[in-house]
Amino acid sequence: MIVITGGTGKLGSRIVQRLLQLVPAEQIGVSVRDVERAGDLGVRVRRGDFGDPQSLAEAFEGASQVLVVSANETGGKAVESHVTAIEAAVAAGAGRILYTSHQGAAEDSLFAPMPDHAATEAHLAKTGTPFTVLRNGFYASTVPQLLGAALETGELVAPADGPVSWTAHADLAEAAAIILASDGSFDGPTPPLTAPVALDLTDAARILSALTGRTIRRVVADDEEWVASLTGHGVPEPQARMLLGMFHASRRGEFAEVSPELERLLGRPATPLRSVLAEAIEAAA
Repeated sequence: MIVITGGTGKLGSRIVQRLLQLVPAEQIGVSVRDVERAGDLGVRVRRGDFGDPQSLAEAFEGASQVLVVSANETGGKAVESHVTAIEAAVAAGAGRILYTSHQGAAEDSLFAPMPDHAATEAHLAKTGTPFTVLRNGFYASTVPQLLGAALETGELVAPADGPVSWTAHADLAEAAAIILASDGSFDGPTPPLTAPVALDLTDAARILSALTGRTIRRVVADDEEWVASLTGHGVPEPQARMLLGMFHASRRGEFAEVSPELERLLGRPATPLRSVLAEAIEAAA
């Protein structure tokens, strides 16, 4: 049985949907914190909470593979959650453990989640259990969240940035399902699973201009002024500074690497940033 954590999350739910097209439903299970939220996924659903190892033991029972979808948190708590899930998968006798990491995973990254991914990868490598690390590209859904009032003002205001291989959730979910269905096709870290090009926010402004038929101008904001604007709109300062770290990391080229591996797995072109932005514009209309 293949068990996926975070089965109701943005990535996990998509992986389940894709996996159902590749393997029988009775061979799929999900681990979720709230079973009632899972609805009718058509697969085995069990409660599994990273903060409750016993629940994970039950969720992972009978698993041949466990995919640990990274927690939506940072720092020591994130690593602790991942380690708890990994150890539960080992104890359950899983033949392979997979983890959704990031192409920029590194101890010295300027973006806070990346050292967490690196620490989790290091622990996973020490378990002695076969493992696969999915080095996912940066989620393209982040870009619409960075636009601010650009569609209203005609100005995309953000700190200086660098090229990023913006990659769609749906593509990464499909790739994960393919890898799970071909048990053992990757041992250790995958190549970067990214879109074929890296784009910055100037590129995003250009795409927005083409989609809307009006000029969207990229405006580079001072780092501290940008943080102050976020906190002035109610964003907690630690979160604002973590987001600023993303810009610092992109300036250093941490997310600029691209690879053909994702498109090879999918057997088709990856979803372009243009499509993601078009959907965001339509949703905002």
